[in-house]
Amino acid sequence: MDNAFKEPCATLPLSGWGRFPVEECRVYRPEKRRGLAGIIQSTANPHCIPRGLGRSYGDAAIDGGGAVIDYSRLNRMIAFDAETGMLECEAGVSLAEILGVFMPRGFFPSVLPGTKFITVGGAIANDVHGKNHHQDGTFSQFVESFELLTAHGEVLTCSRDQNAHVFWATVGGIGLTGLILTARIRLQPIESAYVVADHIRLPNIDAALEAVTEADENHKYTVAWVDCLAKGAHLGRSVLMRANHAPAQALVSRGRDPLVVKPKRGKSVPFDFPGFALNPWSIRAFNTVFYAAHRTAHGKIIDCNSYFCPLDAIHHWNRMYGKNGFGQYQATFPFQEAQGLVRMLERISRSGRASFLAVLKRLGPAGPGLLSYPSEGYTLTLDIPMHKGLIPLLHEFDREVLEHGGRLYCAKDASAQPKTFAAMYPKLDAFRAVKARLDPDNRFSSTMSRRLGITPPVKGDTHDE
Repeated sequence: MDNAFKEPCATLPLSGWGRFPVEECRVYRPEKRRGLAGIIQSTANPHCIPRGLGRSYGDAAIDGGGAVIDYSRLNRMIAFDAETGMLECEAGVSLAEILGVFMPRGFFPSVLPGTKFITVGGAIANDVHGKNHHQDGTFSQFVESFELLTAHGEVLTCSRDQNAHVFWATVGGIGLTGLILTARIRLQPIESAYVVADHIRLPNIDAALEAVTEADENHKYTVAWVDCLAKGAHLGRSVLMRANHAPAQALVSRGRDPLVVKPKRGKSVPFDFPGFALNPWSIRAFNTVFYAAHRTAHGKIIDCNSYFCPLDAIHHWNRMYGKNGFGQYQATFPFQEAQGLVRMLERISRSGRASFLAVLKRLGPAGPGLLSYPSEGYTLTLDIPMHKGLIPLLHEFDREVLEHGGRLYCAKDASAQPKTFAAMYPKLDAFRAVKARLDPDNRFSSTMSRRLGITPPVKGDTHDE
């Protein structure tokens, strides 16, 4: 019996947060976990991919001509142990929901990336990292276990001790091993919902790399904004933002409740900006104002939302890039190959393709996830408007990264080629071996997995530039 028809679906154009590429997909939004097996085993869906809140930037969570399983209704919290900080929840629970419930109770995600609008399942599937990777590693370091629904309809409990090979393939496996149903994740205790932060202006990229390295030793969280249009002696001028969680007394002494953050009225971008709005001149003006406004200052008390996820305060901020969207590009260069990062900044500056937001961080050692992105080195993230010629430029970046022994991040990618990806991820064959046992017919497949050659192509695939 074909159970797919019990779950309504709609054919919709979907994209990632970068709004490129856009493809027609059959979208399901099940309310109960028991409906998932029918979707993935239906003959109407020869291939499918799970999707959280759509914050992967490229094509990781879209499936052109196939099915997409929207997790937004599978967001129930099941149990919490305040003594250990262990939360059990469905995979569709978002980090924003976790913050809303548990930050006032003195708990915080052990790893929080640049947006809180991602699901627990998405955080595992991309093995996300935050501003504390140099000390704490990736999201998977705080995942106790999860339940995985395979293509055969079997539910596996996966942990470091049970089905460990599946655990480490699913972590960072961009949804290709099965559907995560529930997860047990460990939250960290905090005394306040604030951080004590320093802002430090740095004149160029060399000073920025040195300052980020020094900051990592005594600060749990570090990140630097980089001006990608600066040239010459000012190439890569930056603002370093380093922080630690604020002790409760720091807020009490100022007459504040340590665990309460005054709500801020969020702003929204109501429409697509015209394509010419973000150009080298407007972005150069923004960069000049940003650098001037962030003077060196120490001991600033900043609420966690503002420090960790500043762009979340602007709803639909991706509309600023216009209807054509943008390419977000994140790559890591090993510490000894930092010159490659400098060369990339020089190339961006020369190209005139301005990055509205550029972020520099220092990552710690790689974890055991077969396709997990982070590896030891400096990582640079760019947002570049999608105009003609951008994809060939990103391919040039790929070659630069590969030449220096680095790798790119699937959660941000929309353009890499199969040979490039395989060279950057030496455990790819080990991942394929696990997937072949779990999903021999490749029912879990995405536009990204086919573009990168992780899974075979299907009829109707196009990867035109």
